[in-house]
Amino acid sequence: MDLVLDFLDHFLFTPYVYPATWPENDLLRQFVSLFLVTNFGGVILYFCLASFSFLFVFNRTLMQHPLILENQIQKEIMVTLKSTPFMSFPTALLFLLEVRGYSRLYLPSNIAWPHLLGDIFFSIISFLVFTDSLIYWIHRGLHHRSVYKYLHKVHHRWKVPTPFASHAFHPVDGFLQSLPYHLFPFLFPLNKYVYLALFVFVNIWTVSIHDGDYRVPELLRPVINGSAHHTDHHLLYNCNYGQYFTLWDRMGGSFRHPNAFQGKAPIDDLRKNEGKME
Repeated sequence: MDLVLDFLDHFLFTPYVYPATWPENDLLRQFVSLFLVTNFGGVILYFCLASFSFLFVFNRTLMQHPLILENQIQKEIMVTLKSTPFMSFPTALLFLLEVRGYSRLYLPSNIAWPHLLGDIFFSIISFLVFTDSLIYWIHRGLHHRSVYKYLHKVHHRWKVPTPFASHAFHPVDGFLQSLPYHLFPFLFPLNKYVYLALFVFVNIWTVSIHDGDYRVPELLRPVINGSAHHTDHHLLYNCNYGQYFTLWDRMGGSFRHPNAFQGKAPIDDLRKNEGKME
């Protein structure tokens, strides 16, 4: 995140936001800047991605679904906007640790292209496997009766989610499910440019599993946890907790073959499972 901070300091913050006498490397200034970037940048990215998905990907016939709430999109947006500042505060603290040099993020230098590409590929796979594993268990834990109604139930108001539901969480829930992304660069070496690309990818993926587009190549259907899987999760509560892959759901006994792949709607299953959580 120091790459983003340096760019903004050079072109925006120093001449237009902060007095010239406030050093760019000051701890408080860096935190304030990172909080602003995380808060406003996150909201802008959310609106751009969710709006694009809603206009060009989302099956808008789902807006006529009997389980769609009245004014649901407005409600999804309001939950997101209210939660974002509270999620941004601890996130900015983690970004601050990165900027101050406590992570294992690095800039590549004089590395041969084959080696660099191999390093990038390995980092991406490691990141996806690591975060998918932790998010599965965090997500499943959030469905436990002792915490579900206080935290994760907010996100399950949207039984038929739209792309704008992608970030509509209770702030504690949202931060906990994002925590594995931030932990990774403190535990493993990661190219700073790859880190930024993965940050954008994570947001795209989060929107995509709420977009109602159930198309997945036949070959990948047993492996990828996509919108079809996550839609069943919203409807039925106790299945398909994974983020990217179905591996942990299969290992944890929570995998459910999506109803959308079977050409049927899960309304009857919803009635059977209403109120059932782990």
